[in-house]
Parts: sequence; C-alpha cells; structure tokens
Amino acid sequence: MQAVSPLVNELQLGSRLNCAVESNRRGEFALLLSLLSADARDMAQFQTPEFKDEDLRAKFELGGSQALIKRLSKDSPVTNNSTAFQNGGVTAFRLNNAMDEEALVIRGNEQLDMEEVLANCDNHARNRYQNIAIEQSVKSTHFVDQLVMQRQMSELIAQA
Repeated sequence: MQAVSPLVNELQLGSRLNCAVESNRRGEFALLLSLLSADARDMAQFQTPEFKDEDLRAKFELGGSQALIKRLSKDSPVTNNSTAFQNGGVTAFRLNNAMDEEALVIRGNEQLDMEEVLANCDNHARNRYQNIAIEQSVKSTHFVDQLVMQRQMSELIAQA
C-alpha cells in the first residue's frame, strides 16, 4: 500500500529529524532522510509562492529544457549523437550533445517501454511525468519563536 502523499521535503517531518539526532537514533534519522525526495527542486525553499512565480530560466539566461522523450514515429528529426561518440570519443560526444541535445529516452509508440522506464523511477519522478501535482504546505516557525522554545526546553531539562 502506497502513501497518498509521499514525503517530499524536510518540513513535512516536523521535528522528527531533530529528535532523532538529539536522542542518538541513527537508524531512524537515516530512514527519514531516505524517504525524502532526491530532487533538489523538491526542497522546502523552492516551494514558496515567490520562488514558484520567478522564471529561473530567464533570470539565469538559460536555453530551453532538454527533451526527455522523443518518439521515432512522431518527432522528426530525432537527434542521435552516438556516431560522434564512436568516432571521436567522449569529448566529441559532449560537444555534440551541448550543441544539439538528444532526448534522454528515444522510443517508438510502444507503451510497454515507457512503463519499464517509469517502473525504475521513484514516486516523485512518476508523479512529475504524469503531471500529478502534490501541494505541499510549507509551515515554518519564526526564528525568535524557535529560540523561545529552545530556552523553555533548556529550563525544563535543567529542572530535571
């Protein structure tokens, strides 16, 4: 059975990561970290409304994004830099791929191939491919509030 909303960023764990570190439970800490998304774009600081509205490609003057999938039957022409690798080695392949990027997966119309690719991906990549958006609530406490809570905890520990 899969979770309805998979863990994506550290804010969804609340203080469980801190408690695992404080009580020296390395196993729990490692497990919680392994459940988080490996994609840097899923981190909490990238989920704020200000960041989502900002166009980073225009800000950093980047070109278009690399095509993930090309279909031999529909997309024409399909870039294939394998001959550059065979003839010129890794350097020639990197140069050709920088000038004319090829898709990560080139396939025909068979749905079975795509199912095999998606079976090897994690949940976040599958959801992104199927355009399933999972809204994440980003709730952070103010720094002053965190200091007050830490002082209260230290007083309780000192009393014990």
